[in-house]
Amino acid sequence: MNKKGKKSAGFWLCISLIICLISCIGASMIQTNFGKVTVKDLRFETESGHQMSALLLKPDTATAENPAPAIICSHGWYNNREMQDLNYVEYARRGYVVLSIDMYGHGNSDNLPAGDWWKPENNANGMYDAVKMMAALPYVDKEKIGVTGHSNGALASRTAVLLDNEAEKPLIEAALLVSNDAVYKGEDGAYFNMFGDRDAGIVACQYDEFFHRTYNEDGSHTAPRDFLKQPNAQSFLHFGQDPEGLESRKAETIYKEDIEGKEAARVIYNPNITHPWAHFSKRVVDSSVQFFEDALGAPNPINGSDQIWQIKVVFNALGLVGFIMFVVSFAKVLLKTSCFSSLRAEEEVLPSPALSGREKTWFWVSSILGAVFSFVVYMFGYSVIAKLVGGIAPQSGPAFIGIWAALCGVFSLFLLWVGRKFTKAPSRTEENGVKISAKKLGLTILLALIVAVSAYGLVFLADYLFKTDFRIWVVALKAFNANMIPYILLYLPLFLLYYIPNSICSNSYNYFELGKKPWINTCVNAMFNILPSVVMVIIMYGCFFISGYLPNEFAPFFGGSIIGIWLYPVIVILAVAAVVSRKLYRATKNPYLAGIIMAVLVAIMSCTNTLTQM
Repeated sequence: MNKKGKKSAGFWLCISLIICLISCIGASMIQTNFGKVTVKDLRFETESGHQMSALLLKPDTATAENPAPAIICSHGWYNNREMQDLNYVEYARRGYVVLSIDMYGHGNSDNLPAGDWWKPENNANGMYDAVKMMAALPYVDKEKIGVTGHSNGALASRTAVLLDNEAEKPLIEAALLVSNDAVYKGEDGAYFNMFGDRDAGIVACQYDEFFHRTYNEDGSHTAPRDFLKQPNAQSFLHFGQDPEGLESRKAETIYKEDIEGKEAARVIYNPNITHPWAHFSKRVVDSSVQFFEDALGAPNPINGSDQIWQIKVVFNALGLVGFIMFVVSFAKVLLKTSCFSSLRAEEEVLPSPALSGREKTWFWVSSILGAVFSFVVYMFGYSVIAKLVGGIAPQSGPAFIGIWAALCGVFSLFLLWVGRKFTKAPSRTEENGVKISAKKLGLTILLALIVAVSAYGLVFLADYLFKTDFRIWVVALKAFNANMIPYILLYLPLFLLYYIPNSICSNSYNYFELGKKPWINTCVNAMFNILPSVVMVIIMYGCFFISGYLPNEFAPFFGGSIIGIWLYPVIVILAVAAVVSRKLYRATKNPYLAGIIMAVLVAIMSCTNTLTQM
């Protein structure tokens, strides 16, 4: 404790490690159902000749003498196996053997060339490979295997069913498609029953950004919230019949019919949520538990509303808090070592006096201009940038977000230059830390890399020791294979072009007295960091909820269906960046340290939680 009574960096470093440990232990306890479920991290060569990564959850009650029903679940595009934790936690505690896969091109599974995912020889992008693997396990009931997935994981599930239709001995007994459509018509244009005598269900979100629309000849389409009224939905509920003249069937009701001497079920769940919220929804979990209990029979029946995965979410999120605390406190501890002591400020950096006159005016004007520029590039530049990089970028998400970020970073430097001209104020580059010696810059880079690598070391320890990671919904830090490093290095310069200028602007030029408390300035800078993203989300989803259609469905040049989803983690990251950069600047008067650390962490996070194509 220092003279002012503040806790030392070493104290907070210990607290951060304790928080991370509590996160790992707590998440592991929930994931293993308090020791009743064994979790294995698998890497295996599949029948289609590729390596697959998956988490296998085996309840203690599943044995060779008492085989249990099995469920294979899959994430959607730009995600990974851990995104299915809400499902695999709940399925496993109900006695199912569960396999949560990384589809090819995701997580730690092999990558495939673009367009090869759905070729028959790749077995539904790995889903049917996983079905065959599960069917060979001695403790799995081979007559009771179900498949489910979110978004493109649902596409993999339905593709696996179509492959299973051609098998000499079908393996799939039930399929639940979450946030994707079934195939409603055959090649002849007539309605048909693709699921045969299997039990099948669809989770059709009323505000799905991509699916559950009926397209008309003129190119127009229905709103996803009207899906139940459409012939496709009614045909599905009528087991592939042409629905014209038939009774209208409802959501949330399991309909059963005799198909070739076997009772089969159909159901559509219709929650009032968006596409990505389906893998963070208590209602969707309740529906999926209900569906598989009816279809396969639960060895340990538990009411669908009785859920504990949310507790795992809390522990995983606690790990994120510990991770950020570790980044800041570990950097400060290293600043006290002889190697990096020259980077430490002689005393804590205080805000400069409150701005006035032209400098005050330019702060607000430049902040608004930066926000407007960010908004315009993201919303209207997506179609242009996507066309430029879509065919060549191995990871389209990090490419677009990285280019957008870099353009915003360069524009912020341009605003700084204009501001110097407009305000006629001295640049103060030595006083505010912008001017730095080559030696100090080298030490800054070294320190930033040590901090970032050490912080991710915690993620790898969590994965190795507990089979957990640090995450909440779409904000995820996970362990990864070495083959991701080239992609991280490829996109890192784009993120450096944003986070370093952002730190310079926020700290070297915009750290001044604002209001009665020092944290007000930090909050204002954080607000302008996230303002464009928040406004875009409000516009996109406000339009969606009011009209039933996204803005780009009225005007194609206005963004795209995926870019609203990509903004969710961006909002959190940019708010955190403002706080982290301020804390490290106050200790160092060095705007580059936090900028480099954040760029490295964001590049790793972006490249290891997305789709990679060869």
